[in-house]
Amino acid sequence: MYSFTQAVIMENETALKVVFQALHAKIAKDVNPDSAIDELFSKNIISDKDCSDLYRVTDIKSRCRQFLLLLRKSSHPETFTHLRDALRDEYPSIVDEIDQQLPLQSTQVQRQRTMDRSQSTDGKFSISSIWFSLVLP
Repeated sequence: MYSFTQAVIMENETALKVVFQALHAKIAKDVNPDSAIDELFSKNIISDKDCSDLYRVTDIKSRCRQFLLLLRKSSHPETFTHLRDALRDEYPSIVDEIDQQLPLQSTQVQRQRTMDRSQSTDGKFSISSIWFSLVLP
């Protein structure tokens, strides 16, 4: 069983993961991932082997693509939250775009949760339904 805080973190991370996937091509085209790689390494989200492998990729766009794909496989509970934070200083316009898409993503998740809840026969609903109801207008 997850605590309320863990449920909120998981839902936020899921929404961020979807947004980063939607912006994959833009990020791969516009971002030099080196400082984000270093930042996520310092937070133990990626390993020293991952860093070495990424830095062997000489083309920056290809390195960024590989980095994003690697992060999608991460089991760390806040991978994309830390990635968003790592991009904030160097790429504020991309972070703004991510943040603009998050409410849309949250709304879509809430609609799905509401549909799931209305189809439930046991009358129970998830803690994430409560969270999205609280943050959305």
